[in-house]
Amino acid sequence: QGVPKPFTEIIKANIGDAHAMGQKPITFLRQVTALCLCPELLASPNIPEDAKARARRLLAACGGHSAGAYSASPGIELVRGDVARFIERRDGIAARAQDIFLSTGASDAIVSILKLLVAGEGPTRTGVLVPIPQYPLYSAAITELSAVQLNYYLAEDNCWALDVAELRRAVTEGRRRCCPRVLCIINPGNPTGQVQSRQCIEEVIKFAYEEKLFLMADEVYQDNIYAEGSAFHSFKKVLFEMGPPYSEVVELASFHSVSKGFMGECGFRGGYVEVVNMDPEVHQQLSKLVSVRLCPPVPGQILLDAVVDPPQPGEPSYELFMAEKNEVLRNLAHKARLTQEIFNRTPGICCNPVQGAMYSFPRIHLPPRACAAAQAQGQAPDMFFCMKLLEETGICVVPGSGFGQREGTFHFRMTILPPTEKLQVLLEKLSSFYTKFVKEFS
Repeated sequence: QGVPKPFTEIIKANIGDAHAMGQKPITFLRQVTALCLCPELLASPNIPEDAKARARRLLAACGGHSAGAYSASPGIELVRGDVARFIERRDGIAARAQDIFLSTGASDAIVSILKLLVAGEGPTRTGVLVPIPQYPLYSAAITELSAVQLNYYLAEDNCWALDVAELRRAVTEGRRRCCPRVLCIINPGNPTGQVQSRQCIEEVIKFAYEEKLFLMADEVYQDNIYAEGSAFHSFKKVLFEMGPPYSEVVELASFHSVSKGFMGECGFRGGYVEVVNMDPEVHQQLSKLVSVRLCPPVPGQILLDAVVDPPQPGEPSYELFMAEKNEVLRNLAHKARLTQEIFNRTPGICCNPVQGAMYSFPRIHLPPRACAAAQAQGQAPDMFFCMKLLEETGICVVPGSGFGQREGTFHFRMTILPPTEKLQVLLEKLSSFYTKFVKEFS
C-alpha cells in the first residue's frame, strides 16, 4: 500500500524451500529430468552421455515413451526397483520393489499411511504418537482423519533427544481415551534439528514391539547431518540388525523425499515410502488406497530416480555431481554452526546445536509485559514476537506455538537456508531486535 517500512526486503526464513532461498539445482538431476521432458535434447552434444543413458532408460519405462503418460499407481516399476537398490546400498539389507510406493513428496505418503491406520470409534479410535515440537503436517492429517493426537515431548535440555519414559507416559495416558496404534518419529528432526543416536533408535524399536505400535519413520533429512559425532541410522537398518523377534514383527513405514537433502527439489513433489513387515492383506489395501490418486507426478519420479541412481566414479557427470553435492552440504554445515554460535551469544536466547536437517528452534525468554501485550491482541506470545520482528526487520520466522512446545516456553523456528552472508546479517539483526524487544517490554 506504499507505506514505508524500515527494511528493503522480506527475508523468508520460515520455510525449508532451498531453491527459493538461492540454492542452485544439482546439474545432473536437472539434465536427466530435462531430457525426459524434452527428448529432442538427447541430440545435444552439450549434455553428458551418462545423463542421456539414464533418460533413455527412464523413457523406455514410461507409457508411450512419454513422461506425460500415467504411470502405475505405486509408481514406475523401474524407479521402484532403483529405490530398492538405493536402500540396499544404504543399509546393507535386502529391499523389495513391491514394498516401495512412490508419492507426491513424502507428505502424500505420510497421509496415505495414516489413512490406512486410522480406525475405530471412541475408546477404540486410533491414537497417533507425535513428537512435540512436530512438523504440522502430522497434527493437520490427524485432525483431518479424526484420529487422536498423543503428544510426547522431546527433551530440550538434552539436545531434543527422544526419551522412552516420555513415550511410555504418552501411551499410558492415551489408553484412557483411545487405542494408540502409531508412533511417528522425525529423524533428523523438524523443527528441532536433532539426530537420534543408534541406541535411542533401538530403544524406540523395543518400545514399539512391546506396545504393538506401527512405526512411521520420517527420514527426509537423512543427507543433512552436520554435527561432529552425529550419524544417520535408518530405522530399517537398526531393526534388521537387532534381529528376531523385532525384525520379524515390528511394522515400519519409512519416508524419503527429493525436497530436502542436498537436492532441495521441493517443487517436483517426488518421494517414496517403504513398508516393512506389513501384513499381506493390509499391503493390498495400501495398493488400493494409492490407486485412488492415479499416480504420483512422473517428473518427480524421474528426478527421484536420478537421486537414487547418481553418477558413478568414471562416468562423465561424476566429478561435477560430487562437487555440487558436497558444496551444498558443506555450506549447510557451516550455517548450522553459525546459527547456534550467534544465537547463544545473545542473553535470553538459547539454541541447541543444529545437528541435522535445515532448521534451528531457539528458545526465547519473553518478559511478562510482552505476554500481557500479546494476550491483549489475542495472540500467542511467540506469535506476537514474530509479527513484531517481521514488521520491524522484514525477517519472517515461524512461532514455536505452530509446532507445539512445553507450557510456559517460547521458541521460533528458522531455516538455515539463506546464503551465508545474508544469514549472518539476519542472525545479527534478529539478535539485536530481540535485545531491543526485551528492553521495551521489561
